Amino acid sequence: MHSYVGLLTLGAVGGFRLGDMAAQLFFFLLLLWLLKKFAWGPLMNTMQKREEYVASEIESAEKNRLEAEAASKQAAEQLNQVRQEAQKMIEDAKNAGLKQEQDIIEAARLEASRIKEQAQKDIQNEKEQAIQALQAQVASLSVLIASKVIEKEITAGDQEKLINEYIKEVGEER
Repeated sequence: MHSYVGLLTLGAVGGFRLGDMAAQLFFFLLLLWLLKKFAWGPLMNTMQKREEYVASEIESAEKNRLEAEAASKQAAEQLNQVRQEAQKMIEDAKNAGLKQEQDIIEAARLEASRIKEQAQKDIQNEKEQAIQALQAQVASLSVLIASKVIEKEITAGDQEKLINEYIKEVGEER
């Protein structure tokens, strides 16, 4: 056994044994290989999957942000459109009210004109009837005067006095 121990210590440098170093190097390389195969690979796969997941989440969040901005713009456009439609409806209602007001005023004006024309016609008819009644009275007075003149002979002064009296009677009857 001594020969084996001597062999191992043969290459000892500064109190290190070459055999121990080779064994440690072998086991260290074996440990690295095992770590790479069973720990590093799955760990790197997990890290890769995690990186892809985070990247997809960031991409999804960016996509959602862009969709939210688009939806916000669309909502703002719809709100403006609704405001414009409401403004148009208000303007239409105002215009309809003004037109209705003008129609009512025009109808009232036409009705007043019709009533005025009818009143003028009624006045004209009443005037004509009054003239006819007056003419009838004048005729009857003329007949009456003629009959009284026939009954007595009158002078020009009496005739004028008689005419004035009858004119007064006609005026009082009105």
